[in-house]
Amino acid sequence: MRALLTLLLLASWGLSAAAAEFRSVDAQAAILYDAPSAKGKKLYLIKPLTPVEVLVKLDGWVKVRDAEGTLAWVQARALTEKRMLVVTSPKGEIRQAERPDAPLVAELDKWVAVELIEPGAAGWAKVRHRDGATGYMRLTQVWGL
Repeated sequence: MRALLTLLLLASWGLSAAAAEFRSVDAQAAILYDAPSAKGKKLYLIKPLTPVEVLVKLDGWVKVRDAEGTLAWVQARALTEKRMLVVTSPKGEIRQAERPDAPLVAELDKWVAVELIEPGAAGWAKVRHRDGATGYMRLTQVWGL
């Protein structure tokens, strides 16, 4: 019985650990630190609307990973639940439909942020660019989902 309980706990932990949690930097740029304290070393500024993956939450601080894999701490108040994605391929393409041959709505440069409207069909996400262009992007072209 104890072994079964242990297996169930491990399985539930594995499922919850597999679900990534993402946030975006709020309206103003945020400072990233090497420790969960304003007394920590300032590493760099991160732009508004940049998506980050939440790894740890600790007393008003959040340890995050950015699209390049950098780990750092940021004040929790600097983040919003608004879901953003960032283009990580040399060019990102917003298409009218979830097909590679669908008409092109917009072409975006690397590191441009787009708002996640909803996950689309397998391998796609519905997004909106700040200029209003709305459509679907391949998940292989973006990070943050």
